[in-house]
Order: sequence, then C-alpha cells, then structure tokens
Amino acid sequence: MAIYTLPELPYDYAALEPVISPEIIELHHDKHHAAYVKGANDTLEQLEEARDKDQWGAINGLEKNLAFHLSGHILHSIYWHNMTGDGGGEPLEKDGVGELADAIAESFGSFAKFKAQLTKAAATTQGSGWGVLAYEPVTGRLIVEQIYDHQGNVGQGSVPILVFDAWEHAFYLQYKNQKVDFIEAMWRVVNWQDVSKRYASAKSRANNLLLAP
Repeated sequence: MAIYTLPELPYDYAALEPVISPEIIELHHDKHHAAYVKGANDTLEQLEEARDKDQWGAINGLEKNLAFHLSGHILHSIYWHNMTGDGGGEPLEKDGVGELADAIAESFGSFAKFKAQLTKAAATTQGSGWGVLAYEPVTGRLIVEQIYDHQGNVGQGSVPILVFDAWEHAFYLQYKNQKVDFIEAMWRVVNWQDVSKRYASAKSRANNLLLAP
C-alpha cells in the first residue's frame, strides 16, 4: 500500500504566470514531484523486504534513496504552497504577517539583507538543490540553508518555511541556464501568508527538540 501520495496543486497551471509558465508547473508537479512520491514508496517496499528476509547488503543505498525521495516530496509539497499569483513584495505588519517580518529583521538585520542571502544561497547551490529559509529551534532564530540534492547540508531539527527550488527542471524551459534570473523572479510570487503560518507552527513546536532529557 502506498504511504505517500502526490498532493494536488493549490492553483491551476497558469496561476503563476508570467514568473513560471504553465508548462513548467505541469511537468514539475505531474512528472518530477510524482517521481519522488513513487521513489519514496518503492524504497519503503524494498526496506520492508529487507527486514522480512533479514538481508541488509543494500541498506546504505536504500537509506540514501529514502532520504532523497522523501525529502524531495516534502520540499515540493511546501514549494507549491509557498507561491501565489498575487504574492511577492515583503512581509508587512499591515498584511497580518508582522511577527514573521520582525523575526526576519532580528535574524538577518533587515529584509533586504535576508533577501540577498537567500537569493545567493539558492542561485549558487552547487549542482541541483534548494535555497531555504528555516526555523532553527535551539535558538529560535531563522536561518538560510543550502540543500544539495534534496537532503544534504541542513541543520538537524530545522524546519523549512520558505523554499526556492533551484533544480534545472524548475526553470530551464523558460529561463534556460539563467538560474539567477529565475531566483530573482521567484520573489514576485512568494506567498507570505503561507510562510507566516509555517513560521508560527514551527515556533509553537520548538520544544519538541530535546537536547537533554
């Protein structure tokens, strides 16, 4: 039985034009995201077989595959909701996201400095990967992370609340090899309401990470 399922998009394929074309959204969601869901489910089945047979010769590869596909599924699930056709700008108190705006200013100095760091992190991720704004529960601060592939180079326990997909399949049909142009354009569709809700949720669960009993 499949454990993970492909979530429906919260908008139609054309909702993010002109920043992201309908063709990219359709291929990205229906093909690439779907492949990560299938990969996670297939790997779980293979791990179940390994347990049943007590055969562990492939355990390293299976654990790596599970991390890759599952992280890809989770990050993409966040990614779709992080965007909206009437988004962009910056989080402001008058829009009901003042707590997020304050946290960004406290953690990075200003929104402009945060935007510059996340833009550079996403645009310069080596190979395929993501630029991520995450809540770090030990200090209660926001941090920017580079995620290589889907799962590497992250702080344990950090919670992603805003993700920029920097894999070529996210932009190549429209932006060719100009990844920086795509990342700059992404700021025009950021759904700050969604990011704010994720920040509040992550902050409320911060005590779940116990560094000592």
